[in-house]
Formats: sequence, C-alpha cells, structure tokens
Amino acid sequence: MKKYIAEMIGTMVLVLMGCGVAVSLNCGVDTASVVGTALAFGLAVVAMAYTIGGISGCHINPAITLGCLLSGRMKAKEAGMYMVFQVIGAFLGSAILYALTANSGLEGTGANTCQAGVSVVGGLIAEIVFTFIFVLVVLGTTDAKKGAGNFAGLAIGLSLVLVHLVCIAYTGTSVNPARSIAPALFQGGAALSQLWIFIVGPFVGAALSAFVWKFVASED
Repeated sequence: MKKYIAEMIGTMVLVLMGCGVAVSLNCGVDTASVVGTALAFGLAVVAMAYTIGGISGCHINPAITLGCLLSGRMKAKEAGMYMVFQVIGAFLGSAILYALTANSGLEGTGANTCQAGVSVVGGLIAEIVFTFIFVLVVLGTTDAKKGAGNFAGLAIGLSLVLVHLVCIAYTGTSVNPARSIAPALFQGGAALSQLWIFIVGPFVGAALSAFVWKFVASED
C-alpha cells in the first residue's frame, strides 16, 4: 500500500507544481512562460524521483506505468492500482490549485487543449510522438542492466523539460493521462471535450515505446 500512496503523493506534487506554474505564468503567452512551465514539470519529476523513487519507482504517470507493464516489469493488477492512485493524486493536486486560483484572481487549472491552429489529429500525433520519446527515456534509464542508475531521475526530468519545450505549442504538453484528466474536469469546456486526445495519445505512445525498448534492449 505504501507504494500506491507514494504514487498518489508524487502525482499530486507534479500536477500542483507543474500546472500551478503554468497558471501563474499564463503559459503560452511568451517564451519565458513556456520555459518556466517546462522547468517546473521537469524539476517536479526530479524532486519526486529522488523522494519516492526507492518506494514506488516514481512513475507518477499512467503512461509510464503502462510502459512498465508491457515491458514486463510489473503485473497487471499492480499497474492498475498505480494508475488509480495516480489519478487520485492528480485530483488532489488540481483541487488545491483550483482552490488557490478561485481566491486569487487567476484562471484555469493548467488543463490541456490543442493550441490555436493545431488540429485534433495534429494534437494526437504530438502526444503519441512525445510520449513515445519520454517513456522510452524512462525505460532506458531505469533498465536494471543498461540503465543510468542514480542519474536516472535527472535524465528523466531533463527529458520532460525538453518534451515540454517542444510540445507546449501544440497541446500544452500532457504525455501523462492523470495530469490531463483532473485539470480538465475542474476546467471543463474544450479541455473536457478534447480529453480523449490526452488519454489515447499517451497510452499509444507508451505502448510503442515498450515494444521498441524490448526490441533494442534484447540480447537475442
């Protein structure tokens, strides 16, 4: 049970800090806000990786959990529980952020939507591609034999910064269904109607990364 609680807390911190900075900086308006938001998500992952990594592995993302499941690193029941507690944690983080913004004059909860000029297909492709890259980094750096050891958390956090720098202009960057589900339910509107993109896209990308990593890491 401790690892599920750890996943819940880690996801709560990720959503609160990452989405919180996006709201505070009004992300998307200027370059500084994009860079600041990207750093917030990446630093949140680094912080949690070295805090709860030894307890749960610090997935804090259902797409990463799916990648671990499909690459044979965990059982289906455990993966399902991870995902449930990740979504619960995301709701806690979004609820705190919603309470803060509702009493401070700020708007939104950092929910994902396709950005101006980006079609639904374009948004879906972006989420598939960038989740594939991100989860592939996670699987590679945390591999028991070929991984980066204690540097894995840093590599994963920096890769998330990079993904955000590129993808924010397309979808606001999700690559994490839990991170999108909770803010969308609080924010409603386009974020809710487009939510499926940020569930389907990351899961497809994660599945592809699992199969690719199993192939390239195989010793056969």
